[in-house]
Order: sequence, then structure tokens, then C-alpha cells
Amino acid sequence: MTTAGTLLLVEDDEVIGEATQLNLERYDYRVTWVQDGLDAWRAFSERSAEDPFQIVLCDVMLPGLDGISLCRRIREAGNTPVVLISARTESIDIVSGLEAGADDYVTKPFDVQVLLARLRSVARRSLQPAEVPASTAPADAGDHLTIGDLDLDRRALELRRDGKLINLTPTEMRLLLELAGEPGVVLSRAALLQRVWDYPEWEEDDHLVNVHIQRLRAKIGNDRIETVRGFGYKLRR
Repeated sequence: MTTAGTLLLVEDDEVIGEATQLNLERYDYRVTWVQDGLDAWRAFSERSAEDPFQIVLCDVMLPGLDGISLCRRIREAGNTPVVLISARTESIDIVSGLEAGADDYVTKPFDVQVLLARLRSVARRSLQPAEVPASTAPADAGDHLTIGDLDLDRRALELRRDGKLINLTPTEMRLLLELAGEPGVVLSRAALLQRVWDYPEWEEDDHLVNVHIQRLRAKIGNDRIETVRGFGYKLRR
């Protein structure tokens, strides 16, 4: 039987949890639902390498272990995508979740179709190899791009500094590929949302782009990516 993916749902509210599980299963997700953060970490950790969870959908406010702490543990363990769901819509709460390593977030109450679209977008970025944008590989260029002391292999999707591999999440790699495709050119947040997150042109989410830029800077150097206030970001040549 073909499924949309194996998903760990972490939600302590029984009504929301049951409804979310039923809706996801209607769209062919194979869902494991737990109501406690510590139970979620055990379920995630004990999952076999042959059949890992492909995505984690996690509430922020949880008993045992809160969703942001759970997200940090999952991110330390690897690159399994995490989407946070929360009724808390303050900027500080959203940013805290993204800084913990979440790939996306959805605020409650959420429309099921919006949630499904976000999950599909995250799955495409994580389960499929990142496509190298055509502009990153002109006919007269090789597979490697040198950015200061960094070497980006655009075919192997590897980034190294002085020969040492720098671990990027799939989203961070896609973001770097887009910026590297047009070094010195300013890319707007809307353009990055569309290219990296598959968001429609009309949907804006500055937090999502800004925080991922911060995370990427922390790994490749703060001076590599320049903020052009009021317009977007560019990779310094």
C-alpha cells in the first residue's frame, strides 16, 4: 500500500489529536499519535533505521517535554523534518520554534488543507534530492563553487570548509543553492519562500526566511550573506 509518509503526531489535546490523525490518514499518511513529549522522544528514538518517521508534527505546549525541546533533540539526532503547531502566534514563540530547528510551523486553529500543503512541501524538500537551480550550473562552470574558504559541491550537495563537511539540513542546502545560483544578486523573501518552501507568491512569512538565514549564517559565517534592508538577501561574491 502506498502511503503519503510515516508521521509522528505529538498533540496532547484529545479532540485536536484525534481529528488531525483521522484527517491525515484520510490522505494516506501512516500516523503514530502520542500525547506526551517524552513519549514522543521514545517513539522517535526507538523507530528502526529501516522504517524511520519521515516527518514530525508537534504541538509546542506538551506535558513531559515541550515541543521546542523535543524539536531540538530531533534536530540533534538528524535531519528529520519537524513542523510545529501552536495556538501561540506571538513572534517570539514562532522564532523560538524555528531557531530550535523546526522546518515550518502552523498556527491553530488551522485549515486541514493548509496543513496538508505545508506537510507536502516539507516532504518534497526532505525526501527528494534537492534540485540544483539551473542558474547555479552555467555551461562553463564546474560542479564546485568557492565562497571564501567554503567549497560547495552543487551536484553532490555537500558543503565543506577546509575539507571538513558542514552539515546542512535539506532546507538550508536549498536556501544556499538559491543564493549561490545568483551570487551578488538580491533575492527577495517572497522569491525565496516560493523557490525553497514552495509557498505561493501571495503568501508571506518573513519569520521563516529570516530565521533560516540566521541558521545558515551560523554555519557558513555571518559575513557570507548580506541583508539588503527592505529588499532581501544576497550571497557575497
